[in-house]
Amino acid sequence: MAAKDHSNIAILKEIAELLNEETEMIPMLNGALSKFLSGTKFETGWIFFIDKKGKSELVVQQNLPEALAYNSCEHLKRGGCWCISRYRNEELKKASNIIECQRIESAIEANVGDHEDITHHATVPLQSGQERFGLLNVASKNTIRFTDEELNLLESVAFQMGSAIKRIYLTNEQQEIALVQERNRLARDLHDSVNQLLFSVTLTARAGIEMSDQQETKETFKEIQQLTQEALTEMRALIWQLRPKGLESGLIEAIKVYAEMLGLKLTVNVAGVIQFPSRVEETLFRITQEALNNIRRHAGVTDAALYINVTATDVLLVVKDEGRGFVVDAHNTIPSMGIQSIKDRAHAIGGSVDWVSEIGKGTELLIRLPY
Repeated sequence: MAAKDHSNIAILKEIAELLNEETEMIPMLNGALSKFLSGTKFETGWIFFIDKKGKSELVVQQNLPEALAYNSCEHLKRGGCWCISRYRNEELKKASNIIECQRIESAIEANVGDHEDITHHATVPLQSGQERFGLLNVASKNTIRFTDEELNLLESVAFQMGSAIKRIYLTNEQQEIALVQERNRLARDLHDSVNQLLFSVTLTARAGIEMSDQQETKETFKEIQQLTQEALTEMRALIWQLRPKGLESGLIEAIKVYAEMLGLKLTVNVAGVIQFPSRVEETLFRITQEALNNIRRHAGVTDAALYINVTATDVLLVVKDEGRGFVVDAHNTIPSMGIQSIKDRAHAIGGSVDWVSEIGKGTELLIRLPY
């Protein structure tokens, strides 16, 4: 028994060292689960993250049998599950044996591969203090119940994982705060230096128009004034992108103010209650900014329409204009850096982007984001 206890301590020490060293969430969890499985009688495992609305996401899996791994873990990702149901109801407090798992059963019944005698699993919540993140599930061949000792070890590993998840979340939050502070500093610098210089050039050009008697000179100053005014508008838009003033008054109000600053007449239609996590709200704002910038620069119109449809699980954002449009080729090649930026922002939080455009008939941009 003493040798076995020593072995368990060694496993926990190795896992603790890995969790402390890693800074990326998924590699950290993959590494910790791999070490746990290689040093114990548990043979396979998977981790669900579960958000505050109860939506589960399979984020890590190790050594799954063919039946569970089939079609990108299709059967683990869908259907009912006792452990997730108990987790959502806050009834799962510690490591427990699962008497039956509908997801495993559905994979076996589908006959999509060898299940390697994996029929049951143990589960434990991942949490740090009162903050919960998801579930760690583990299983072994021909095992219906795990011993109290095995469950205690599982619970210790889950505690370590929960603390590490919390640490990474806190680190990411600190990085986000630092990024916002740097954006604000850069926005202030641009406003106080370049923005003011451009404004001064505009005033100088206006004075040159009034003071000059030669028409050719007047036209030159007018062109300088026009170009400087355009540069000033671009600079203000850039400052807005760095520091989105107005979000404190709500997403829709911020979008309207930004459109007005660009000289666009924006019609807004909203269906559903707009109440998003801060990251989703800022992503929606940034995407809309880029879409409105594209309309101002390329569409040749000053009217645009914005549609937001909010459901229980996602939000659909549509930005539409009736301007010049562009050709979408058969390979769906991205026509501008603006749309590439929109795709990158949407994909960063698991969203999707599509667009419909035709020369002379305008463009419709469709963005769907989960939240």
